[in-house]
Amino acid sequence: MDPATIIGILIAFGALLAMMIMEGADPSSILLPAPMILVFGATIAVGIASATIKDVVLAVKALPSAFLGKVAKPQVVIDQMVEIAEIARREGLLRLEQEADTIDDPFVKNALQNIADGMDAEELAVLLEDKISTYERSKKTASKFYASMGGYAPTIGIIGTVVSLTHVLENLSNPDELGHMIAAAFVATLWGVLSANFMWLPIAGRLSRLAELDVQRMTLAMEGLLAVQAGSQPRVLGERLWALVPDADVPKSPKAPKLSKAA
Repeated sequence: MDPATIIGILIAFGALLAMMIMEGADPSSILLPAPMILVFGATIAVGIASATIKDVVLAVKALPSAFLGKVAKPQVVIDQMVEIAEIARREGLLRLEQEADTIDDPFVKNALQNIADGMDAEELAVLLEDKISTYERSKKTASKFYASMGGYAPTIGIIGTVVSLTHVLENLSNPDELGHMIAAAFVATLWGVLSANFMWLPIAGRLSRLAELDVQRMTLAMEGLLAVQAGSQPRVLGERLWALVPDADVPKSPKAPKLSKAA
């Protein structure tokens, strides 16, 4: 689990709380039910209205991964590909069908079955590229949904403030209450801007980043699987795959693939 999103959001709200306390403000003054119901309820509603039901379902299912999503390390993928290359070199491509039964990743599992079935290399490459493209579009749909909510929220907050100020103007005959009413009116704008920048946009960015990392992982696996099909030597395959990994993701001393003597 990568806790970056949880840590970031908690620090953001903590900074807000610290600012209010340092300025002598009461944190409970912004916890007004009416503007919060408008901002959160209407933001979710217009987000749904701007998408399809399938998009909404995808977004809801993707939400836990924004907080609990795991970031796959290139080392794990490369070690797996080297191990598969070793098995194919030692026992032949047909053996990969049995190896597929031990793998949980459906992308790699399906590719190994196709290799064992003798699928042409060009057809396999096209198939894997199409699967990666489809997967990326699906993941980006969830990210766009939360990004759209981040765009709507500030405007909805302004709408709430305008509605509240209209109520304020109706009560000019009560000057003693105007200060409190005007302050309460701007809480809607606060929650609109706050929810967009503290919640919706960070979640959208997190899901987009996780999608990018998944695509990188799948692309790395695809290159490895195509090399296995072409009969690449395991050690050479490992070096080639490390060459595809960005420098920032390469450990200082990447583990050398463990090969049997038969390899």
